[in-house]
Amino acid sequence: MARHYTRITVYLAREFVFSFFVAFSFFFFIFFINQILLLAEEILTKRVPPLDVLLLVIYSLPSIVALSVPFGALLGALMTVGRFSSDNEIIAFQASGVPYRRLFVPLLAIGITLSMLSFVMNDYFLPLGTINFGRLYRELIFSNPELELESYTVKNYQNSIIVTGAVSGREIEDLLILDENERSERRVIAATSARLTQPGGDAGVLSLDLTNVLTQTLAPDAIGDYDYSTSESMQYNILLKDITFNIRNPGPREMSSVDVWDVIEERRGTLEARAADQQRLVDNLRLRLAQEYEYGIEHVYGGSSTVARITQELEGTLAQLTQEAARPIVDRTLQNYELEFHKKFSIPFACLTFIIFAFPVGLMTRRAGRAVGFGIGLLVSTLYWTMLIAGQTLGINNPSLSPALAMWLPNLAILGLAGGALLLKVRR
Repeated sequence: MARHYTRITVYLAREFVFSFFVAFSFFFFIFFINQILLLAEEILTKRVPPLDVLLLVIYSLPSIVALSVPFGALLGALMTVGRFSSDNEIIAFQASGVPYRRLFVPLLAIGITLSMLSFVMNDYFLPLGTINFGRLYRELIFSNPELELESYTVKNYQNSIIVTGAVSGREIEDLLILDENERSERRVIAATSARLTQPGGDAGVLSLDLTNVLTQTLAPDAIGDYDYSTSESMQYNILLKDITFNIRNPGPREMSSVDVWDVIEERRGTLEARAADQQRLVDNLRLRLAQEYEYGIEHVYGGSSTVARITQELEGTLAQLTQEAARPIVDRTLQNYELEFHKKFSIPFACLTFIIFAFPVGLMTRRAGRAVGFGIGLLVSTLYWTMLIAGQTLGINNPSLSPALAMWLPNLAILGLAGGALLLKVRR
């Protein structure tokens, strides 16, 4: 009997691997076209060497694989079970004494393997690819500064903000620069046009030759007073290290789960220290109010009405301070890191979630087989992705919402649908 179960397991696994490969290729192609080829096309138009473009594409692959694996597992399981069900092989297995759990175990084992693969891609290769992508992109910007110029964009660099109008090659129309000069005076520089150059062959400097320039300067301590000047031309230099400042600092999505957790622990400690300082300040103010209350009672002359008025004012102030102390301190950066931490686990775990969902649903699609399974898989994939994005958006905008709930709710919803499908199958 064990030999028969082994043959059944191999048969199911082979069919699932084939369906998974087809579904994975479909999603990989979709994500590849949507993210990678658009990036490659934009870079190729600015005369970047094809080898560098290929390397940028390779460094971006882990993020595509990490997303394609769970959705591929969903469609693969639906197509596999749907095909068995439509060909009456499920009925044949049952007639031979093979229970459902024996058919489900191989799919579950492959699902665990795919979850581990997706997690490794998301937690190790994605940060590694992002680091190499950033390094190569910095080198490309140093050798080809035109990469940084785009029409009608706002670029926020380390010490300045540059707003561009229409860009054609190295020519820029309607340029606006907001920065600080060497005396820490805030400046607004507007020019009708600008041209990108590199003065003196210096590869570390990006120079803009401005035309018809208006400069407005505001001193740090000035209120409403400013100086302005006009000129026919002006040269404005930007250090390329300032341009690549943001590229050198990956966000939580590009970090491993261990690194993200370390940042979370650090920011939690800082948040607790701030809360303790705030509570300590309120306690000191309460003590001071109590002392002023005792002093007022002893030295006030004016009768009980005056004492009652002073008491009411002090109690109102104390209530306001207590309310401010009870107000939680919000750290949106911490919220973002916690969301990404749970997301690193919820998306790989979706492989198991999708397979648990696909097994009972696939048993119910007896007539159409793979076609219905493919359609249901696309619908559920869209639903899952929508819930995931909605959960992340709500988690960022509503600090009171638990990051764990926001990121795991899509998985729980799919499991709920699986439970409903299983219950309906049992009732039938």
